[in-house]
Parts: sequence; C-alpha cells; structure tokens
Amino acid sequence: MIAFTEERLARAEEIIARYPEGRQKSALLPLLHLAQEQHGWVSAEVMDYIAEKLGIEPVEVYEVATFYTMFHLEPVGKHVIEYCRTGPCCAMGGEEVYAYMKEKLGVSSNQTTADGLFTLKEVECLAACGWGPCFQIREKFYMHLDNAKIDQIIDELSK
Repeated sequence: MIAFTEERLARAEEIIARYPEGRQKSALLPLLHLAQEQHGWVSAEVMDYIAEKLGIEPVEVYEVATFYTMFHLEPVGKHVIEYCRTGPCCAMGGEEVYAYMKEKLGVSSNQTTADGLFTLKEVECLAACGWGPCFQIREKFYMHLDNAKIDQIIDELSK
C-alpha cells in the first residue's frame, strides 16, 4: 500500500492546512515533491494517493505530474541528468556533448545505467542559454559543458 511516512504525512497535512477549504488542490505541487522524495519517482498509485489526500480526481494529479519534467513517472537512477535539448544549447555544441555523454554512460535518453547511478532525461530550456550546453542534476547546474567536463562530472558522481 502506498502511504506517506509518518513524518511526511505530518508535513503534508501542514501544507494542506495552509489553504482555505475547497482550495486544497493548491497543495498539489508540494505533495508531489514529498512523494517523489520518499519513493524516488511518482507512480500512478502515488498520484492516486495524493488525489485522495487532496479530495480531487486522480486525473487532476496526472495532468500536473505529466506536465512538469521535474517529476519522474518511472524509476530513475541516483543521479538524474536533465539535459537541455533546445536550440541555443545545441548551437553551442550540445549535440556532440550529449552524444559523448550517452556513449560514456552506455544509455540513451530516458534510460538508466545498469548500475542504477545515472538516468538521462531530455528537457526543454533550463534558462541558461548563454552558458550552454548545460544540464542539471537536482538543483545544481553544469554549464559550458565539453567532453572533459562530462568525464570529470561522471567520475565524481560515480564515487
């Protein structure tokens, strides 16, 4: 059965209580973050659980979770590398850098390495157009990427 841990349930109730009666749906994004922190990803069962907690239809949770790339809808590796695939990064060498990274890790986009350490995920603009090519792992941005930087980052995170 899917459920928040006792600590996360208390946090969820605190978040929900911030909003007036009938406006609990406003707590949806923070609850999705709590669930992802606990489970590592947001399954359909988790989304149903959140819908129940908020008193909304499951489809309302699905719409939000599938819209934002920050929510993982399937199991992911320890480090999720979200790389920008938009024009500015590609124009600055992103295609070559990402091809190298895929080769180094032995996976394609939306795949996880066999050791479970890395998942590659294509995303839209990371708002670092002047510093491309770039990717993000959690809250940390890596910019002005080249093959040497890819080697360094992957080696550091593999330890």
